[in-house]
Amino acid sequence: MKTCLVVDDSSVIRKVARRILEELNFSIKEAEDGQVALDKCREQMPDAVLLDWNMPVMDGLEFLRSLRKEKGGDEPIVVFCTTENNMSHITEAISAGANEYIMKPFDREIIESKFAEAGLV
Repeated sequence: MKTCLVVDDSSVIRKVARRILEELNFSIKEAEDGQVALDKCREQMPDAVLLDWNMPVMDGLEFLRSLRKEKGGDEPIVVFCTTENNMSHITEAISAGANEYIMKPFDREIIESKFAEAGLV
């Protein structure tokens, strides 16, 4: 079973994402900020990361840059999931190593299509 780390400071978003991803046969771990997420990745690297941009302690972009420097950190498929929708944010995320970029609010169809494009489902 593939693993996905859901990183978002909103417990509601994490719960919705968990439900969708579990239906897609993922095992889910959660983190409320980038630092907690990085610690979890150091314990066990996930197959995928669903990542928010704006979070306390360490934001999504900082997490992504740190993740990609970790041993094995180039392997997870990272899907940014955020309200940040201007082209400069998208470009910055892709340049930092994001594989996909989706906007909030999201639904199962959007998550499933992006994860399928990335070869995860």
